[in-house]
Parts: sequence; C-alpha cells; structure tokens
Amino acid sequence: MPVTGFVTPSTDTWREAELAGFLLPEQQTDIHEQGWLKMLAPRAAGGAELPLPEVVRLEERIAATDGSLGWVVTLCAGAGWFAGFLPPALAHDIMATPGVCLAGSGAPTGFADADGDDFVLSGRWDYASGAPMATHFTLNAVLRARGEVLRDEQGKPRIRAFVVPARYVALEASWQAIGLRASASHAYRLDGTRIPASHGFTIDAAHATADGPLYRFPFMALAYVTLAANLLGMATHFLALAEPLIAARRQHGSGVPLGEVPSVAVRLAAAREALATHRAALYEVLDRAWADVVRHAVADEAGLQRVSLQLVDTCRRTVDCLYPYCGLQAARDDVPINRVWRDFHTATQHALLLPD
Repeated sequence: MPVTGFVTPSTDTWREAELAGFLLPEQQTDIHEQGWLKMLAPRAAGGAELPLPEVVRLEERIAATDGSLGWVVTLCAGAGWFAGFLPPALAHDIMATPGVCLAGSGAPTGFADADGDDFVLSGRWDYASGAPMATHFTLNAVLRARGEVLRDEQGKPRIRAFVVPARYVALEASWQAIGLRASASHAYRLDGTRIPASHGFTIDAAHATADGPLYRFPFMALAYVTLAANLLGMATHFLALAEPLIAARRQHGSGVPLGEVPSVAVRLAAAREALATHRAALYEVLDRAWADVVRHAVADEAGLQRVSLQLVDTCRRTVDCLYPYCGLQAARDDVPINRVWRDFHTATQHALLLPD
C-alpha cells in the first residue's frame, strides 16, 4: 500500500475542484490508490497503521500542495483511526468497504436513545469534511433512556461516539466558507436511525480494541498535531508563493517605498526562520511523545498541545505579516496565492485552533 508519495496538483485541478465544491473524481482516486485514508487504521482491519510521526509529516506535505486535499485526508484518515476502538469484526468490515472513507463531526449535537440492544440516532451535525465521498459517518451523541438524558457522576450529559453507514445519512449542502471549498465540509442529519449498540465506541486507550502504540496515543494530542501540520503546510505554501510577488514589486518599485525594502527582506527572512524553528519544535515533541507511547510511557499531551498552538500562531503571524506586501495579484480569487490564503484562514477557524 503506497502511503508516502503524492503528486502536486495542477492549477486547473484545484480551480476545477473549487468551482465544483468537492474533490474531483481523479483526486479521490489518487487518495484511495495512495491508501491515505487507511493509514491510521489497524493492520488487523486492513489498514496501514503507520507511526504517527510519519503520518503527520505526510499530512504537512499534502497540505503544502493543496489545502482542501490535505484537510480531507487529515480529517478522514483521523476518523479511520477510530477503527482501532471498534469491535474488530466491524472494523474489518468497514475498512473492507470499496472506496472506504469515514467523515464526521465531533460536536455532540444529536441524541442516541437506548432501545433494547440498539440505539436510535437523531440529530444534525456540522462540518463533515469529505462528506460527498464518505462511505461511513462518525458522530458524538448525547445518550438518553426513555427520553431522559443520562448523566455522569458530575451531572454532565453522557456522550458516546458512533459510526453509521452513509446510506442512513441525509447530507445538507451547508458548506459556504471562503476557503477549503473543495473539502465539502457539509452538514449531515439522522432522523431516527436504528443501529446496533456495537456501532458505539469510546475513544480512549483503555477501550482500544487494536494493539499497538497508535491506539494508546492521546486523541486530543493527535488532533492538535495533525491540524497544526496542515496549517504549517498551507503557510509554507503561502510563503513560497509570496516571495516572488514581493520580489517583483520591490524590483519594479510598485507601491513599496524604498525605505521599506530592507524591512520586507528582513520580514521574509524572519518568517522563514520562525516557521523552521517552530516546525522543528513540533516534531521534536511529537517524536519524543511517540517514543514514550511505544515504550508504554505517558505522552506529553500538554506539551504537544502547546507546541501545536504555538506553531499555528506563528503561521498566522507569518501569513498576515506578508500578505499586505503581495499586491492586488494576491487579491484575485483565481490565482494560487489567494486560494492558499483563503484555505489557510478558513482552517485557522477550527474550534481547537481558536485563540483563548
């Protein structure tokens, strides 16, 4: 299963995907042929079960070529990781689905009503990246029994994760963001769908059904580092596209006062150094955390969150600092740098990445 290569998309491809509002069939074919959506799923279920540091570096590279492509791969491969917490037979059946793709949402905006050995699911969930190509959807739901919300010892509603086949899901074309347009992060709805209790799962190492360090790795830490890698890829792409625009404006004196020229060069150099420094910090902490989990020690979850958010903040400041020097060319929505700028700023609005 090839899971380390990728092809840089042409300008025509990303433009067509943006206009279509979803990844093109040839892009979807490439994703499946590369095996990217199975790279975090257990080997026993038919996945690749790659080491997390390898996956994160790959996701960074994909996002550096195309934001929507990187976002869908990251979110859907992340949902594939949940197969390590499902009953093994169910996980195997799901991963054996032709063109398997798990999409979903983390917000508990629906209900799961216990009914014998089944649950009845109802609700609406937002932002399922890759929704049009999904074969299954994951979701979080508030548990109820006889119409009453079940609560834990602290009095909080009990939440459980579920996976359901796409045939039960009604999609709503709700994705109208300025960027990541081809991610097709639409809403979806379930209206009284009955599923077996075996389709519910708990995302916690103590409840993993697959062996291996990947399923002992803390979920929130995994989420932070994979999202941060996407922002890093997009910011790196933006910087690469910004440099020639800025250089051309400096060369022709189009709008940048002479007194500002040295400061622009300094800003570019500082941006490159800052991204490199924070990228190195992210992977240093990630590699160490992975090594800890491999030897059955506890990962530095707080450290991973900290370096991830620091990296995202650096990426924000880099993009926002350089954009004003790029000129009107960067404001055209049919050119690559504008698309990368829009993709980047849309991705920064993910709930986990918002400033306090």
